[in-house]
Amino acid sequence: MKELNQKLAIVQTKLKTKKTSYNAFGKYYFRKAEDILEAVKPFLLEQGVSVIISEEIIATDPVPTLQTTATISDGENAIHATAVVGVDLNQKGMQTAQQFGAASSYGKKYALGNLFLIDDTQDSDATNDHGNGVVNRLKEKAKPVMTKDQFEKAKEYIKAGGDIKAIESKYKINTQHLVELNKINGQKAKTENTKKVKK
Repeated sequence: MKELNQKLAIVQTKLKTKKTSYNAFGKYYFRKAEDILEAVKPFLLEQGVSVIISEEIIATDPVPTLQTTATISDGENAIHATAVVGVDLNQKGMQTAQQFGAASSYGKKYALGNLFLIDDTQDSDATNDHGNGVVNRLKEKAKPVMTKDQFEKAKEYIKAGGDIKAIESKYKINTQHLVELNKINGQKAKTENTKKVKK
């Protein structure tokens, strides 16, 4: 399992995803799940892993609710990240299939973002609520509480050069865990400065 954690940390640290879609109404660029998957593909053979996405309806009242799970696996072990998104059945100009499709797209994007620590806090797609706050509420609901296993992965991510802000944007972190992550980050920065001085 430790080997898979290291592989995931490498992908999380090196992965770069472009925002290829443009919203003419809000006048901003944003990334979609397809952009993340396209950026992940070069790492699959390189790291000997596969990535799959699954989703299921976990509730119907008060609104249909989808749980999307993104999984990275090396064939023996697997690491999962989930996102929970409600289907907005009141979106005007959309048929039911389109409403479910929109929720599914958000769910896939957030699950992949949680798995690969992609920070969307600066995305207009994440902050523009078009007057109804739906996107922000769905994004906040999709933000999971960090588990013990995820905390261990977060430590590996920081040691590999990752950013604490990216972790905070995807998980609810308790104070004790945040202090420890900051400590690791501080030690990493100190080591890097020492290397620079020696050069």
